[in-house]
Amino acid sequence: MNFAMIFVVLGWVSCFNAVFMLLPAFVGIFYSENAAYSFLYASLISLVVGMLLLLLIKPKKKTLYSREGFVIVSLSWIVMSLLGALPLYLCGAIPEFINAVFESVSGFTTTGASIIPSVEALPRCCLFWRSFTHWIGGMGVLVFIMAFLPLSGAGNMNLMKAESPGPMVGKLVPRVKSTAFLLYAMYFGLTVLEFLCLIIAKMPVFEAVNTAFATAGTGGFGFLNDSMASVSPAVQIIITVFMILFGVNFSAYFLLIYRRWRDAVRISEVWVYLGIIAAASIAITINIRSMYDSAGEAALNASFTVGSIITTTGFSTADFNEWPEFSRTILMMLMFVGACAGSTGGGIKVSRLIIMFKTILKEIRIQIHPKLVKKIKMDGHAVAHETVRSLNIYLIVYIFIFSASLLILSAEGHDFITNFSSVAATLNNIGPGLELAGPSQNFAFFSVPSKIVLIFDMLAGRLELFPMLLLFSPATWKK
Repeated sequence: MNFAMIFVVLGWVSCFNAVFMLLPAFVGIFYSENAAYSFLYASLISLVVGMLLLLLIKPKKKTLYSREGFVIVSLSWIVMSLLGALPLYLCGAIPEFINAVFESVSGFTTTGASIIPSVEALPRCCLFWRSFTHWIGGMGVLVFIMAFLPLSGAGNMNLMKAESPGPMVGKLVPRVKSTAFLLYAMYFGLTVLEFLCLIIAKMPVFEAVNTAFATAGTGGFGFLNDSMASVSPAVQIIITVFMILFGVNFSAYFLLIYRRWRDAVRISEVWVYLGIIAAASIAITINIRSMYDSAGEAALNASFTVGSIITTTGFSTADFNEWPEFSRTILMMLMFVGACAGSTGGGIKVSRLIIMFKTILKEIRIQIHPKLVKKIKMDGHAVAHETVRSLNIYLIVYIFIFSASLLILSAEGHDFITNFSSVAATLNNIGPGLELAGPSQNFAFFSVPSKIVLIFDMLAGRLELFPMLLLFSPATWKK
């Protein structure tokens, strides 16, 4: 275990976090808010921590293997979340530190679950920071930082594999650093495009920036207590479109940019993803039609909510907790489906479900023809046995963590739907759940132990489970 290199990377993470905090500090200064000084203090603390690690520790080797990659990613997200909670706590916006950590973790993991009863009472710099943490965590903290780290290609790739969502992670271009730059170029471009569309739709600049950040990271922290219910239909349509766009595998955008049309069209995951959204939106529209004045209003609320849930963004235009049971059941199922692999969305991922479905079909055929030899294919390519094996293990671990979390939360005595949907909303990085954790409520009612469990779930869900679990294995820390 290369402990020295782990601390060096954590030092870089702290330094970058210090720079990130300067943006909300400038926002606070611009709006003459005292909370701006809390961000400056927190930035200074982050910088001091980072510089001490970088100056005092000199690694003999800079090579990072898979084990170090998982540990670095897990610890980096924990460090970022703890430091990110400091300004919210120091300015008094969130008086309890555990609540500030919950809010910070929810921001960086792009979950959007909040403990704040009235976000409209927050200073603008705090609102900006909450949305900005979504944008930072959306594509990945280390995907951005690794473009500047002096690591070998293998070390960079191990970090990317540990942090990137989905079962199959590869390089878009030969050099990993170039891949990181390319991913953030596409990410930044789509964010700017959404911002411009929101401005054209007459949304104020500050609100447009926050919304673009939260949508890009598929996070869902808003600046209004009713989320997006009171914004104009034009803005709701724009957000719906971009939520769905940010849930698409970024490899598809890479292929489109380089005019590899055939390869882009052959990505079955994207078509299945869009098909699920269309089918769910139509079904819910029909089911809730009587609750709205027109079919168009019902369709807009249905499509917005479906796009928000499946991409794990968490915005809402309606309290879907009040919808019929059929619609709520569809939304609960979408919480587990999630977006595409290689997107900023959470959940199990559509690609995993496709492979799982094809595996089931293969097993059925083998039962009929025991000597049948058939490979599982996706987009014309054979899926490696290692990928199928890791997917099966992922699902087993997912069920284990979900069940354990649900059991711990049930000790508080809340109803089953509240507990179940809260675990689903945090482990899948969605945000709102149902009943007491519905879109018109928040997570403040949970006790400290339950909040710690949900914090772990948010981190585990964003990092695809294993990086967080490895921290608890003694074998991980052996030299």
